[in-house]
Amino acid sequence: MEKREYRKQVQEKLAEMTHQTYRERSLNIAKQLLQEPSIQKANTIAITLSNQPEVDTTFIIEQLWKLNKQVAIPKCDPTNRSMQFYKIDSFAETERAFKNILEPIPEITEPAAKEELDVIIVPGVVFDRRGYRIGFGGGYYDRYLAGFNGKRISLSFKEQLLNNIPRESHDLPVHIILTDKERIICE
Repeated sequence: MEKREYRKQVQEKLAEMTHQTYRERSLNIAKQLLQEPSIQKANTIAITLSNQPEVDTTFIIEQLWKLNKQVAIPKCDPTNRSMQFYKIDSFAETERAFKNILEPIPEITEPAAKEELDVIIVPGVVFDRRGYRIGFGGGYYDRYLAGFNGKRISLSFKEQLLNNIPRESHDLPVHIILTDKERIICE
């Protein structure tokens, strides 16, 4: 099976989840993430503002701010398929942009250098237990993660987790996957 077929299959499964179940399970994953030692030690955490059916990150970001953590979210550049993280202190510093994703407004936010990031919460559609992922198809994170030395964590509903998925030579695994049922160490 090709990556796009895996992606489609998992997205169909996630679409069956009720909104109530989605909220409850996202909250359980968020609570696990906030207990992670690497999150508790981190100063700056990179994370996307998710869209359903991805694990909801709004609560996570709010809690990180309460813990006095610096939050950085990505701004994608579709012309060269690159991205840059920007520090935000409020959701008012975001706007709907590329693929209708909430992104930082560069004119009112400060860029976060890759070296400043302690942890990146890496999004994806499909994951395997070795830490490999199938993303949304743009390759933005694969390019960005090259040369990143911090902790890579992914958040996943159990429906997104498969035993094996196809991978390519440039794919980098995450270190930890947190689901609503388990903590998977991929290192």
